[in-house]
Amino acid sequence: MRRFVRENSLSLFFLGLFVLALAGQSIAGYHLYNQEQMEHEGPTIDYARYLLSSDFGANVLENWQSEWLQFWLFALATVWLYQKGSNESKTEENLGLETDEEQRVGAHAPKDAPRWARLRDWRLTVYSYSFTIVMGVIFLATWLGQSLASWSLLNDELVQHGEPEISWGTYQHGEPEISWGTYVTSPDFWDRSLQNWQSEFLAVGTMAVFTIYLRQRGSPESKPVGAPHTETGSSG
Repeated sequence: MRRFVRENSLSLFFLGLFVLALAGQSIAGYHLYNQEQMEHEGPTIDYARYLLSSDFGANVLENWQSEWLQFWLFALATVWLYQKGSNESKTEENLGLETDEEQRVGAHAPKDAPRWARLRDWRLTVYSYSFTIVMGVIFLATWLGQSLASWSLLNDELVQHGEPEISWGTYQHGEPEISWGTYVTSPDFWDRSLQNWQSEFLAVGTMAVFTIYLRQRGSPESKPVGAPHTETGSSG
């Protein structure tokens, strides 16, 4: 067990932080939701029901989908794009998909390489792009989940407040509900999405630039402390 923890300490550390943060968010969100319900003379709910609610689902998935989008685009962008001096960039001469020898696949794969990396058929192609495929699928799944949760949340609020109409939707009398297709083209949905996307894009961009000039001794996310600012793609 001790060896397992040591060999997986980085992922276990962030998994632990994730669980604590998610639990804290759920508790804070639960109290906030019931507080707002009481302010509007609406019914309150218990904690278990809140965890299954559209309110909690929308708040969680809004952030998840932006994180996966960030990783997905960054993995794709760093294949072809270059930032001189950045630890987050490849060197200029290594831009692109690289040769089979450089990627150690097919005939150039070592004996302990993953099985699909030693093949020469469609499985090698799939494995060669498996990271971005999985990241893209997770992003699309969380984006869809967020859109459905936010759509359900909005319709619940409209029913609760008895709103007869809004400028981008039409309603039957007594049934204030809009379709999912209408919602995903609405200002509310894109405001929720873009406020998260822009922060992620800013964070990634500044990370690439900060690693040119700033250092963290011993971290693979930083160049060696004494490395010149122009040195690209090295790790400390």
